[in-house]
Amino acid sequence: MTFAGLLDGLERPTFQAIHVASLADAALPRSLEFAIGLDDTRRRHVIASIKPFRPTSNQALPYLLIQCTDIQPIRDSEASLVERERRWNHALVGSSSGVWDQRMDTGEMSYSDVWRSIRGLGPDDPIAGTTEEWLDMVHPDDRSRVLHSIERQNAGDPEYTTFEYRERHKKGHWIWIECRGACVEWDDEGQPVRIVGTDTDITERKAAEEALARMSRRLKLALDASGIGVFEADFSTGMCEWDSGMRAIYGLDTDPLIRINGEWEDMLHPDDAERVQTKVNRHVEQLIPFSDEYRVVLKDGSTHYIRSRTLPFIDGDGHRKMVGANWDITADLELRKELERAKTLAEARNRDLEQAKARIEHIALHDHLTDLPNRRYLDEMLESLDGEGRADKGGLAILHIDLDRFKQINDTLGHNAGDAMLRHVARILRDNVRGGDFVARIGGDEFVFVARFDGNQRMLTALAERLISELRKPVAYDGQDCRFGASIGIACDRTGTVAPRQLLLNADIALYNAKNSGRSRYAFFSRDSHSRMVDSKRIADDILRGLEQNEFLPFYQFQFDARTLDVSGAETLARWRHPEHGILTPDKFLAVAEDIGVVGEIDGLILERALADMTRWEKLGLSIPKISVNVSSRRLHDPSLKKKLSALDFDPGTVSFELLESIFLDDNDDQAIDNLRHLKKMGIDLEIDDFGTGHASIVSLLRLSPKTLKIDRELVQTVPGSRARRNLVGSIIDIGHSLGIRVVAEGVETPDHVRVLRGLGCDVLQGFGLAVPMPFEDTVTFLRDESWRSCALSA
Repeated sequence: MTFAGLLDGLERPTFQAIHVASLADAALPRSLEFAIGLDDTRRRHVIASIKPFRPTSNQALPYLLIQCTDIQPIRDSEASLVERERRWNHALVGSSSGVWDQRMDTGEMSYSDVWRSIRGLGPDDPIAGTTEEWLDMVHPDDRSRVLHSIERQNAGDPEYTTFEYRERHKKGHWIWIECRGACVEWDDEGQPVRIVGTDTDITERKAAEEALARMSRRLKLALDASGIGVFEADFSTGMCEWDSGMRAIYGLDTDPLIRINGEWEDMLHPDDAERVQTKVNRHVEQLIPFSDEYRVVLKDGSTHYIRSRTLPFIDGDGHRKMVGANWDITADLELRKELERAKTLAEARNRDLEQAKARIEHIALHDHLTDLPNRRYLDEMLESLDGEGRADKGGLAILHIDLDRFKQINDTLGHNAGDAMLRHVARILRDNVRGGDFVARIGGDEFVFVARFDGNQRMLTALAERLISELRKPVAYDGQDCRFGASIGIACDRTGTVAPRQLLLNADIALYNAKNSGRSRYAFFSRDSHSRMVDSKRIADDILRGLEQNEFLPFYQFQFDARTLDVSGAETLARWRHPEHGILTPDKFLAVAEDIGVVGEIDGLILERALADMTRWEKLGLSIPKISVNVSSRRLHDPSLKKKLSALDFDPGTVSFELLESIFLDDNDDQAIDNLRHLKKMGIDLEIDDFGTGHASIVSLLRLSPKTLKIDRELVQTVPGSRARRNLVGSIIDIGHSLGIRVVAEGVETPDHVRVLRGLGCDVLQGFGLAVPMPFEDTVTFLRDESWRSCALSA
């Protein structure tokens, strides 16, 4: 076989070209590398030295001398080296480590692509050219340490083969680098010439280590703060490892290794030992987590309560183990007991407070005397009824009850008697309460009865009549019979459309009408009564405004001597100059003024203006011997009356107060008697007005000793035509004279009245036939003209 036949098919053309060139005497290479095929699968590399050879005979053809040297071992070694290098490169890439190579003699530096990517650098990004430039990229806290580590690493110190530091990433943040390096070449003097190493990004590992460190610190702090001790028992070795917390709990300062079935078991309380050890053995055998509480007796003899949480397991070596935590709960149990005692005490106190609260609420919502609901309770109840949607709940009725003549019981028998009567009223009202009804005391002697209403007013009438009848019956107290009555105002609504508070207001209006109708009776609310109430309210407002605007003024009706018809005095009458209705007489406003309590103020104003008019008459040369003014019951009982009269300027005997018999005889009390005595001391005469209406008595006249009696006009009007009436009037005049009392006849309207009364011995005449009431402006002309004397001539 020829040499060409041994060659690999790919290399034969090369050999043939060399052969051709040799025939042409061209220059040939000294040696070439060929692959010779030994068989179909094996090849062997050789180096062939080729030399052309020409024979001496011109007929012979030139040929080639070929000398082959086997270099297959060298190629195998090179291939192995390439494969190892390839594997090394793959390993470095797989490990994410960047390779660096530094030559100290030439200053050359080479870095792998991974080394660059760790720092965020691309293939074309510049790299620090000097150590100083590179150090600027190292974290300031690491620079001195890094320089020292590099120095020791270059010196071949095995302790510094690996070191860690922080370097700034291209994006600006810090990354942790683990640098591994070693000197691989030295010069003749033993100085490092080449250093090769790897850099690995360990930022995530450092973060994990820091997180683990933080967790460990927190766990240690938690264990220290909580006083928990941790242990791990190995039942295969029979030893248990206790941390410092466990040893502190059990009062031990020994080695952390504790024998199983040793110290711990000896400290178990005798009453707990068997139970606890049985439980431990069972759960460890079954590998079931468990918890327990038990007592231990420490070396100092003290008993402590321990709580344990335990987890049995088998480790990788097949050892049966148990890890757990213990903590001393003695103080917790003591605290729990104390808290339980405090809780028990607090619950008892809360019960007391709830009871006290209930009592306070009851007191706040009930009248202390009768234990009936009070006004506040009533308001809340009415509010709740208003919120129920009463259109669906049916009708409602309210009875406003006010006791009559109750004040007299308090005044005569004392407040204890009055309280007893109020409790009696409360019992009667309770006895008449049906299911769903409600009764409350809302004031001194006022009560409210709230009842469901189905539209049957007869039921309400029967209830009102029954209550009035029961309350009218005498009540025995301290050996005496107490009598009083009740007036009731009723308001009802069957449709459920009227607000409960409005119903209460309507019942109050009805009560006002019942009292004005004579007391001890009932009245239903009506629109007419409401209109009258509204009118009264308007009049009351006008009265108050009129007092502020000085609209009240005196009118005068002169009185005359029965024999001479000379003026003997003037009765002062109150009038109201209303801006819309003109001059109003007392019958238009007196009742309302009495209700709002300003009659005394009106009386005082009229007296002051009358005294001023007397001064004006005197200046005009007109002689009016005296004036008389009406005095209301409220003014007669005014404690400040003395002070008010003392501020006035008048001569004794020039002023007299007219008292209705009914006022004096019905409302007599200590305050009124004291005021009447003071009037006499001031020189103010007293007159009994409307005498003969049936209230007066001879005894009361003797006790009062008035200066004047005024015979009521109803007795005087028929005197001229009735002998019986003349005899009656004559008897009154005789009685007055026998007591030294001057007699005035009212209602003198005709000359016959003048003639008959003069004949009966009457002292003074007063009536429309002589003079009508007139304002001051008209009195001057009237007094100067003396037109009244024509009556005497006619007589």
